Amino acid sequence: MDTSERRGGGVRTDTPRYLEIAQDVAAKIAEGSYRTGERIYARSALASQYGVSSETARRAICILDDLGIVSASRGSGVTIASVEKAVAYVRQFRDFSSLGDLHRQLEERIRRQEAEMRQIGELLEQLVAKTGRFRATNPFVPFRCRVDEACPHAGKTLQDLNFWHNTEATVVAIGRGEALFLSPGPYMTLKAGDVLYYLGADPCVDRVERLLAPQEALANADGV
Repeated sequence: MDTSERRGGGVRTDTPRYLEIAQDVAAKIAEGSYRTGERIYARSALASQYGVSSETARRAICILDDLGIVSASRGSGVTIASVEKAVAYVRQFRDFSSLGDLHRQLEERIRRQEAEMRQIGELLEQLVAKTGRFRATNPFVPFRCRVDEACPHAGKTLQDLNFWHNTEATVVAIGRGEALFLSPGPYMTLKAGDVLYYLGADPCVDRVERLLAPQEALANADGV
C-alpha cells in the first residue's frame, strides 16, 4: 500500500505517499519551477525520482490531472495545465495541514489535562487517607469553634448550656483574646469572641456549631 512505503531514513507518516508526491509536484509548479504548457516527468521518471513504485507515481499524476493542474495522456506524457490551480491546491493543503496541527495540539493538551486531573485525584485520595489516619492516631487533636457576637448563649456558663449533654463534646480550653484557659470548669462564662477547643467524635462538630450558632442562622437553617 502507498502508506507503507518508507521515506528517506525509514520514517513513516500518515499521509499516503502518492498524495505527498502530488503535493510536492504542485508546490514546484506553484513556485514557478515550471510554466504552463511545459512537459514534466513521465510516470517512470517520477517513480524513479521519488523512489516509489510506478503505480504510486501514476496515482499522484491522476490526482494532479483530476484537479486540472496537469494534463496527462498516453504518448504525450505530463503537461502543465494551470499554475493558478496548483497555487490553489497548495494553499488548500496548507490550510488542512494547519487544521490538522491544531487538532493534534488540542488532543495533546486534553490528554495532558486528563493526566493532571488523574494525578490531582490521586493526591486528593492520599490526603484524605492520611488525614483519616492522622485523626485515628491522634484522637486528642481538638476541634475549635468561635462564639459569635450574635450567639444567644454569650453570658451563659457551660453548665447553663448542659454543654456535654447537648453536644457530647468536652471543652478542654477556651481562648479569650491572647489568654488561653485550660480545663475550664463548668461555671466559666462564655463571652462573644471566645474560641472553644473541644474533643469528641466527628458528629459532635455539627452539634457544637448548632448550639453556638446565632439565632438568625438557626432560624434560616430551620426554614423559618
